[in-house]
Amino acid sequence: MDRTGADFFAAVASMKEKLVANVVPVHCPIGAESEFKGMVDLVTMQAYIFNDETLGAEYSVEEIPANLLATCKKMRSEMLDELATIDETNEQFLTKVLESPDSLTAEEIHKAIRKGVVENALYPVICGTAFKNKGVQQILDGVVNWMPSPLDRGKIKGLNIDTHEPMEIEPSDASPFSALAFKIITDPYVGKLTFIRIYSGTLEKGTTLLNTTKGHKERISRVLRMHANNRTDLEAVFTGDIAACIGPKNTTTGDTLCSENSPLLLEKMEFPEPVISMSIEPKSKADREKLSLALSSLSIEDPTFHVKTDEETGQTIISGMGELHLEILRDRMFREFSVEANVGAPRVSYKETITIPGGAEGKFIRQSGGRGQYGHVVVEIKPCERGKGNVVESKIVGGVIPKEYIKPSIEGIVEGLSTGVLAGYNLVDVEVAIVFGSFHEVDSSEIAFKIAGSMAVKEAARKCKPIMLEPIMKVVVTSPESYMGDVIGDLNRRRGKILAQESVKTIVTITSEVPLSEMFGYSTQLRSISSGRANYTMEPSHFEPVPAKLQEELMKK
Repeated sequence: MDRTGADFFAAVASMKEKLVANVVPVHCPIGAESEFKGMVDLVTMQAYIFNDETLGAEYSVEEIPANLLATCKKMRSEMLDELATIDETNEQFLTKVLESPDSLTAEEIHKAIRKGVVENALYPVICGTAFKNKGVQQILDGVVNWMPSPLDRGKIKGLNIDTHEPMEIEPSDASPFSALAFKIITDPYVGKLTFIRIYSGTLEKGTTLLNTTKGHKERISRVLRMHANNRTDLEAVFTGDIAACIGPKNTTTGDTLCSENSPLLLEKMEFPEPVISMSIEPKSKADREKLSLALSSLSIEDPTFHVKTDEETGQTIISGMGELHLEILRDRMFREFSVEANVGAPRVSYKETITIPGGAEGKFIRQSGGRGQYGHVVVEIKPCERGKGNVVESKIVGGVIPKEYIKPSIEGIVEGLSTGVLAGYNLVDVEVAIVFGSFHEVDSSEIAFKIAGSMAVKEAARKCKPIMLEPIMKVVVTSPESYMGDVIGDLNRRRGKILAQESVKTIVTITSEVPLSEMFGYSTQLRSISSGRANYTMEPSHFEPVPAKLQEELMKK
C-alpha cells in the first residue's frame, strides 16, 4: 500500500474482473502511498496503527478514524452477506447476519471465512506494505485462522509394504512416524539438506528411519527449522511440521521415510521423462571439475533434470522439462557454483520406430593370425503398441546358440536399439526375438555375439520402413476471451491440434496438443499477443510420427 499509485479498491475490482475470483476484503486501508498508516480489521472493527520507527514491529489498536467509519460499516456488511451465502446451512450465522450483525463474535466470523477458504469458495483480501513490514502480524494471524491444517486433510492414505494393501494413518503425534522427502538442496555450510513434510508421528534427532521407496535405512543426525538462510537446531519435530534433516545419504525427492516397525509407502510422486536437451561444456580446464560437481548436485536436487554423456560425440548432455527449466539451472550453475560453461542450442528428444514386421541376420566374423571372432544371430522384429517400450527375448531352442551367448546377444540388441538407423535417435516400441544363429567351437565369444546382435537389429530396422517420432506436449492456455482468436491462430501455426475450449465468465481455457519442437520461445510470444494476461502449462503427452518433410530435414542435419 506504500507504492506510488496504490489503490486498494481498484485492485479488488481488478481481481474480480480479470481473475473472475470471489474476492472479499477483510481489511480497509488507512491512507495510501506515503500516507499509509495501517488498516481497519473488518472482523473486529478495530484500527491497527503502525509505528514507523520500529519498522512494523509495534502497532497500536485504536478506534476507527471517523472519516472511514461509514466505509468500514458498508464493507463489513458486504463481507458478512458474502459469508452468509457461502455457508447457507449455518442458520444461526445467517439469522445473526440478517437480524443483529453486531452480535456476531470474531470467532464466528473467522470460522465462516475459514470454511470459505478451505472449500476454495472465497478469497479474503488483506493489505499492508512489504517495505516497512506493516501488516505482517495480520498475515500470520490470517494463515492461522483461515488456512487448512493437516487435520482438514483427514487420514493419511498409504500402502502397507508387508501386505501391499492400502492403509490409513491418523495425522497425530501418537501415530507411527511417516514423512515425505519433497526437496533436496546442497547447502555450502552443512552439506546435503533433505526437506521433509511430516504426515504423522514425531521425529527426534538421532533416530534411524526406513526409506521404503529405496528399501534401506537412514539415520537422522540433525533436525533443523529453516528461516530462509537461517537455521535453528531442534530436538524434535511433530505432525504437520516442515523441517530439514541432515544425515540421509541416499534419499531423493519423493521418497517416503517412516519408522522401522511400521513400514508404509506414501503416495508416490510421478516424474515425467525429460523432453528437451542441451549440450554443455566447460569454458576452461579449471571449470571442468567444478562443472561435474555442479551437475551432480543439481541432478540430486531435481529428479526431472538428467545428465548423460553422448558416447558418439563425447558431449555432456543435460535434459529437462523445458527451455526455461534448463535456463534456470544454467543460471544456478553460474551463480551458485561459479562455473563458466558454454551451452548448445536446445535439442528435442526425437525417437525412431518401425512400421512393419521383418527380420535380418547379423554375422560378425574376424579372422586374424591367431584365434578369430565369430558371432551369428538371426532376429525377427515387429512394431508394438505406442508407448509400450521395447521387448527383447530369446526364442532359441535346441542349443543353436549356447546359453552363455544369449545374454550378450540381448545386450547387443538393446545397445543397437539405443541408436536408431535414420538419425541416431532411440528405437522405441519394438518387439525383438532371437530366433536362430550359429557358433564356432573355438572362435565364438561374448563380444562377438554382442556385436552380431547389434548388427542384426539395425539391419532388421532398416528393412522395416523406419519412421521418426516427435514428442507431443499437452498445452493448456488460460486467456481472456478477447485474445482467444490470436491464441488459437498461433497454436495452429505451431502445428497444434485444438482439443477443447472451456469458458468461465470472461476467461477461456484452451486445451491443445503441440509438437515440442514448435514450442520454443512460446512464453514470450504468448505474453506478446495477450498483453501479458494469458498463461500456459505444458506437460509431455505422447509421441507421434514426424511429417515426411520434417523427417528429411532432421536426417540431413
